[in-house]
Amino acid sequence: MEITFLGTGTSQGIPIIGSDHPVCLSKDPKDKRLRVSVLVCWDDYTYVIDCGPDFRQQMLTNNVRRIDGILFTHEHADHTMGMDDIRPFFFRQGDIPIYAHQRVLANLRKRFDYIFASENKYPGAPSVIENEILNKPFVLQNLEVVPIDTMHNRLQVYGFRFKDFVYLTDLKTISEEEKLKLNGVKVLVVNALRIEPHHSHFNLEEALAFIHEIQPEKAYLTHISHMLGFHAEVEKELPDNVFLAYDNLKITI
Repeated sequence: MEITFLGTGTSQGIPIIGSDHPVCLSKDPKDKRLRVSVLVCWDDYTYVIDCGPDFRQQMLTNNVRRIDGILFTHEHADHTMGMDDIRPFFFRQGDIPIYAHQRVLANLRKRFDYIFASENKYPGAPSVIENEILNKPFVLQNLEVVPIDTMHNRLQVYGFRFKDFVYLTDLKTISEEEKLKLNGVKVLVVNALRIEPHHSHFNLEEALAFIHEIQPEKAYLTHISHMLGFHAEVEKELPDNVFLAYDNLKITI
């Protein structure tokens, strides 16, 4: 299985428009972060987790020519606003399967009504196949996927486990019952927004404490803001098995 970090930034990306913060002015490409998303590939299958405003750029950068579906963690704009850019895939492949909580599907129908229209549909609009995610395992092709129910302040968010890989973003709290789904994970990806505490995201201290509790072989931090600091400086201070993810990083599991 190959994982590509398509984007590792927070909702505004890095650099933030008009910002003169030192991290936003950094020349290090690892400090430039598109909105958060990953590509999960195994055998001949390719799935995207989240489809944010930078989706088109991410697909072009990584030469993605086909996707078998999109999994959505939740409905916030930085995770969903690339929906219109599924059109090139739709034109080649036909209807694109999407997977989400029923609340998220309802939200997408409202904001992208032209995609979901059943009558008088604009001929250039893409179409999707809706799949509701319940909090129980489901199968994508030949692989079982385990949803992980977490909270982003007061908003429910799904993480996902693919074999020994777990992807969690926009996480602030998780129940002990849901933590059991993480037993034996080899690679854990989790959000770490900044140094200071935040009302709906792990900060660095919380992310590291969570990693220490779960005990994966390796962990990668994502959904990073400029306030976490420079990539090169922060990574020097991390435990040996914890790394800052960066855009276009590929890992094999």
